[in-house]
Amino acid sequence: MTTWTPDPTFYPSPRMAMKAPAETLAYVAAFDPDRKVPDGIAVVDVDPGSASYSKILNTVAMPNAGDELHHFGWSACSSSLCPNAPHPHIERRYLVVPGLRSSRIHILDTKPDPRRPAIIKVIEPKDVAERAGYTRPHTVHCGPEGIYVAALGNREGKGPGGVFLMDHETFDVLGQWEMDRGPQQFAYDAWWHLGHDTMVTSEWGTPDTFENGLIPEVLLGAKYGRRLHFWDLHARKHLQTIDFGDKYQLVFELRPAHDPTKAYGFVNCVISLENLSSSIWTWYRDGGKWAVKKVIEIPAEPADPDQLPPLLKGFKACPPLVTDIDLSMDDRFLYVACWGTGDMQQYDVSDPFNPKLTGKVRIGGIVARAGHPNGAGPLNGGPQMVEISRDGRRVYFTNSLYGAIDPQFYPDGIEGWMVKLDAAPNGGIAFDPKFFVKWPAPHRPHQVRLEGGDCSSDSYCYP
Repeated sequence: MTTWTPDPTFYPSPRMAMKAPAETLAYVAAFDPDRKVPDGIAVVDVDPGSASYSKILNTVAMPNAGDELHHFGWSACSSSLCPNAPHPHIERRYLVVPGLRSSRIHILDTKPDPRRPAIIKVIEPKDVAERAGYTRPHTVHCGPEGIYVAALGNREGKGPGGVFLMDHETFDVLGQWEMDRGPQQFAYDAWWHLGHDTMVTSEWGTPDTFENGLIPEVLLGAKYGRRLHFWDLHARKHLQTIDFGDKYQLVFELRPAHDPTKAYGFVNCVISLENLSSSIWTWYRDGGKWAVKKVIEIPAEPADPDQLPPLLKGFKACPPLVTDIDLSMDDRFLYVACWGTGDMQQYDVSDPFNPKLTGKVRIGGIVARAGHPNGAGPLNGGPQMVEISRDGRRVYFTNSLYGAIDPQFYPDGIEGWMVKLDAAPNGGIAFDPKFFVKWPAPHRPHQVRLEGGDCSSDSYCYP
């Protein structure tokens, strides 16, 4: 008799996932902004007891140059244990790694040797466009029906962007997810509330408005994304749009509560055209509809124009530019990355409508150029892609946003780095002085994924 056992990194609930063993490896997307050398997935040692702690162990080079590796994800995760679409016998084994610029998708097998993943399949852009009708794949989530990929452009690289599905065993592109998209045109992030049968999507813009950098006229004209969209996850139909208003631009990263009984989540708005502030909003159920409330506003900091890039000189201020957020597994702490000012902020969001600031560190920053406790500095770039360990005790982040946008805010170029914070159980964060990865040029690091899963990789069906 054969006995099947689910992957030990799958957990029925976030409470159980918090008890998982600590990660020893991190996988990090690294790209060449000049698009001359192939991008890669770097494997970083994050085991404090290891002789190679804080070192890049290996880098898997992509077969082509110019992909712009950005966000990536696992082919399978804890949602495989959901009762509505159970797949308990698949594994957290494969990384699905799209090129945001090339639209090429790479499948990496981490099982034979987790320190040396191997590319086992490459899906070419023409196949993605033909089968899904989309290009510029951005966000990858393992879900109940397979692998969900949010893409920013249609077949021609314009709007509407949207979501397509891939098979989690063959990695075939199955096709467009939406049955009825309603008014949705722009795409960016996509995530869900499995317990409430709801998909949420956010907005950036069409590829022609960001691939060569942010276009000031589009930004100041409030023509980038500023809406959230809510969908029936099972019927794949658009239900509701919430417009944040024309002073808010770039409604980006979606972080729903991990507890599937809770119908709320957080999203960041990168910039206000009124005062250059960034903001965090809570979405929630209000009667029979979804609603949003602004719960955090982070102001711009006055600055000498001589210290600002050309894009900002006239404003005489450094915007926080909150470009990523992440929510701890217990839904208690929200981490807010201020790529402009160089702050990583930690908020207690036990009450999702009344966050309280509990921790703050500064590194890099447009004006600050703050260093690291190990002596590295002055540093440029700032806290950008942030990832949290399952137990909430370790926070990792990197400093590059996007190849064409980095020099608009850091004209002298970004030298890549990755750092780690230690988080106290009841709030408070501090740099791990022994963890600083100076990224080898010409690559810059972007998204971090942790061995066995992390706080933005999995969704759960049991509280």
